[in-house]
Amino acid sequence: MPDLLLELFSEEIPARMQAQAADALKKLVTDALVERGLLYEGAKAFVTPRRLALSVHGLPGRQADQREEKKGPRVGAPQAALQGFLKSAGLSSIDEATIQSDPKKGDFYVAVVEKKGRPASEVIAEIVPETIRKFPWPKSMRWGDGTLRWVRPLHAIVAMFGAEGDEPEVVHFEVDGIASSNLTRGHRFMAPAPFTVKRLDDWMAKLEAAKVVADRDRRKDIILNDAKDLALAAGLELVEDEGLLEEVCGLVEWPVVLMGAFEERFLDIPDEVIRATIRANQKCFVLRNPATGRLANRFLLVSNLVASDGGAAIVAGNERVIRARLSDAKFFWDTDRVNGLESRMPKFAHITFHEKLGSQQERILRIARLAKELAPKVGAAPALAEEAALICKADLLTEVVGEFPELQGLMGRYYAQGEGLAPEVAAACEEHYKPQGPGDRVPTAPVSVAVALADKIDTLVGFWAIDEKPTGSKDPYALRRAALGVIRIVLENEIRLNLLEALSFAAGGKASLTALNSVRLSEGKYVPTDTRQIVEDVLQSHREAGLDFELAKALIDLLAFFADRLKVYLRDRGARHDLVDAVFALEGQDDLLLVVRRVEALGRFLDTEDGKNLLAGYRRAVNILRIEEKKDGRAFAGPTDATLLKEPAEEKLAAAIDDVKRRVADAVAAEDYAAAMTALADLRAPVDAFFDAVTVNDKDEGLRENRLKLLDEIRAATRGIADFDRIEG
Repeated sequence: MPDLLLELFSEEIPARMQAQAADALKKLVTDALVERGLLYEGAKAFVTPRRLALSVHGLPGRQADQREEKKGPRVGAPQAALQGFLKSAGLSSIDEATIQSDPKKGDFYVAVVEKKGRPASEVIAEIVPETIRKFPWPKSMRWGDGTLRWVRPLHAIVAMFGAEGDEPEVVHFEVDGIASSNLTRGHRFMAPAPFTVKRLDDWMAKLEAAKVVADRDRRKDIILNDAKDLALAAGLELVEDEGLLEEVCGLVEWPVVLMGAFEERFLDIPDEVIRATIRANQKCFVLRNPATGRLANRFLLVSNLVASDGGAAIVAGNERVIRARLSDAKFFWDTDRVNGLESRMPKFAHITFHEKLGSQQERILRIARLAKELAPKVGAAPALAEEAALICKADLLTEVVGEFPELQGLMGRYYAQGEGLAPEVAAACEEHYKPQGPGDRVPTAPVSVAVALADKIDTLVGFWAIDEKPTGSKDPYALRRAALGVIRIVLENEIRLNLLEALSFAAGGKASLTALNSVRLSEGKYVPTDTRQIVEDVLQSHREAGLDFELAKALIDLLAFFADRLKVYLRDRGARHDLVDAVFALEGQDDLLLVVRRVEALGRFLDTEDGKNLLAGYRRAVNILRIEEKKDGRAFAGPTDATLLKEPAEEKLAAAIDDVKRRVADAVAAEDYAAAMTALADLRAPVDAFFDAVTVNDKDEGLRENRLKLLDEIRAATRGIADFDRIEG
């Protein structure tokens, strides 16, 4: 079967765009082929700095013929309807249509349209220009007098089609004056002359001879292996960098790895600063001395050609630039150490964190206050946590971090160590930003944990207070990451933290815990009548006292946001999201560690037969309650009247509920959730027996009301564990 070879030859494509462009070319072309009935066996995209290419093999030589029946109007339909049918079907006369009969709709016209398949080369000649013109470059340009937009000026197009063993043909088309052909070029300097190509293997072999490695993965392997070999020969180790490897691979068509050096005096600079300097300015790899564990005064560069002098001039040029950049870095490093961290703090008073949240200095003071409050809860010394919080942002104003923002935190640690601050304080300067993503580690040192939690909680409370929450895919302040960071720190360090209390403290006490719990209860799905009245009374007193009721509502909403993030976190680990909702819905459930433990125990219970049957019985009870409450226009809330328990099954159920409530409460208080689930399992048999033997809607109104209250008691018993209403199938 025929194969297609397509190459788009241009000026240099930015390295960051190459991999995405190769994927886009493959998808656009192959999707268009399939859409037009040209199914293929396989496809592979290639990209170098100067070319974007695609090979599609196993294509048919032409489209299959198609036969389609088009249903038309009824016989005797108006002339306008007939003319529209003839036009859409491509018929010149109604006599060319056939008549079919339908028992219900009568006789109607049908046109049989036969469409001959076209040669695949004709279809490709339509697809490729369309693909080129609509190609999704992140940035593109026009050049000369043309209208075509491409990432850089496009010079040539190779389009070859043919079966193996046959002489492939050029697929002829033109895009903005650029005609397709079988001509391409090799390396810009080492093999600039044009040459002809036929198919994929011929194209790759001739490019290799013309000093171009077309396969991106092979170029990466060459760079990595040659770099390791050079490092080994010098008795050093390559500091691998996948991101840099990806970038450098996109800068060269014929990679040649060379080694350079810089003065040993620059090794006084922290390794991370040396690496950032060399990486950012010259796209070079650094080497480690295995004897010391620190960087060596060597680097590796990747050239795009084989130089006549063995690369001496290229190395010398890179050494000259790196020497200048490291001189700057050393000056920044020395200057920062002379000035010290504390001297920079007053400047934060003149830097705005957010127009509605005040200056950076105000934010730092809030973080310090919260870190000191959280410290005892995470096993940290309050004084150290406060000290760390006060200076943890100071490195943002240093020269090194100004030049290399990615080193924030790490440089704070270096400067704190140099000033002789406590090791815990220095560590917190670096670690309070963590975790910065799902793959990042969480801090474990108590002082670092206290400051990291304070930093993230203050950010979340602040932005929730001014109603700047994430919407859809937009999250400009990385609030989802902050919430997930709090969750991971708490769970992975097994910290007992009442989240609502921490949010209240972070809000400066403007929304008291009483107010928060009252708002939370008022918005709950299930609140007993007597409790609801108490809640409403408390809320009214808050309003009259002028407390920040809206802030309380915002913090309850923030707690719900934590629940959503916890669901995402647990779902990635195989847990059920509905169980998180069911546990979080209960009053006072804001200890993330206990929520997770309860969710895990509940999940195990619901996987058992007892759990499944109890859930079914619960739903039956609640459905009856809802129907009757809607019919009567009132709620049926327990407790029941013991004198109205007439049937043995309802007496046993009432006794079982009292026993289970007590046992569940004791088990939950002891944080023994396995025992709580065992107690809940004992409710299953009495519930089943009750529904088998007792008619709830008895003719006696007193018995009916008492039995409905007994159903409510089932709900109350399960709420010692979770809100079963929120549990899905």
